[in-house]
Amino acid sequence: MKKKFWVAVALILSMAAVIVGWGAWLNYSDEDQIARRMVSRSVELTAAKAARRQLTPTVLLDAIRFSSDSMTDAMALTEGRIVHWNVEKNDEVRQGAVLASMVNENIPLKIQQAESAIARADAMLAQAKSNYERQGRLLDRRATSQAKFEEAEAQYLAAQGGRREAQAQLDQLMVQRDWLNVRSPLDGEILIVYQREGSYVQAGTPVALVGDFTRLSFSVNVADEDARHLEVGATGFLSFPARKVASKAYDTNYGRGNRRNESEARAVLKEVVPPLSEPADIRRLVWEVDNRARVFEPMVYTGITLRIGKPYEALTVPLAAMMDKAYNQVFVVDGEGILHSRRVATGAYDDTYIEVYDGLSEGETVVVGNMDGLEDGMRVEAHLEGET
Repeated sequence: MKKKFWVAVALILSMAAVIVGWGAWLNYSDEDQIARRMVSRSVELTAAKAARRQLTPTVLLDAIRFSSDSMTDAMALTEGRIVHWNVEKNDEVRQGAVLASMVNENIPLKIQQAESAIARADAMLAQAKSNYERQGRLLDRRATSQAKFEEAEAQYLAAQGGRREAQAQLDQLMVQRDWLNVRSPLDGEILIVYQREGSYVQAGTPVALVGDFTRLSFSVNVADEDARHLEVGATGFLSFPARKVASKAYDTNYGRGNRRNESEARAVLKEVVPPLSEPADIRRLVWEVDNRARVFEPMVYTGITLRIGKPYEALTVPLAAMMDKAYNQVFVVDGEGILHSRRVATGAYDDTYIEVYDGLSEGETVVVGNMDGLEDGMRVEAHLEGET
């Protein structure tokens, strides 16, 4: 009986050992399979090749300030009271046109006094001339002395000087009378009226602001790499969202009749500072905008897109390949399907592609699209854009 018992115990222990061994083997086998699967596991993603393409650069500008070189105040050149305006706000004017008329009661009175002074000077001059000529005739006949002749000559010269002085005073007063007409300092239009009819102003007081906004300019600072494809005279196009051109700085008629969802302006590169012939890290690009359509004013605009009109060939990758807004890092897929993060130097870009100066070679594969969860060293299965 005992023998059968111990045999049963032995069998049970043997079966338990077999079961434990079998379980350990299965566990090891499963872990090994999982490990092999993890090693061979790959993530499917979309990629693109770095290639040379025609690029039309597009620059996003946080803010630009339009300015006008043709904008200045019309000044009162003498004191007086404004009695009449010949123009109204937003009227177009030519240089020298009379904008407003003033009166100064003292000037007509002084003119009358100056004219009276001229009449007296004329009488004195006539008398001195007559005496001088008479003394000259008497001297020729030896009927007077040299001293009396010279005295008459001095009186005649003094009378001539007095006449010129009186005339100069009158001329000055006539100029002051003309100054009562406030004139436009340049061709343009009336932007702001500072003074109204009835206002008394002093000499040097601004009366109105006159400006010409048909040509506006702005400047942007760019890296030398971004400017090397440009040349003076290059054409660009500025795109303005409609909401960016709604505000008005001078309450002019500019912008009326241009109610599209988006406004666009043509710009011409007028100057590169310093010139491209000189070495520099940063250059200032000065652009001039054709504003004859009367859309814009000298003010700050935000959220603007500048598109350079002349395309050029460059090594590019899709904008979607950039890992962040710094535009200096991408994921590269090597020949074995392994991911590598890499820093790159980039330049201009358009709506789809960005220029790469350094860090990539033509034909290399970069990841595009969603990059969440991707890490260095990860195995991937890259499908090029456009492939099925």
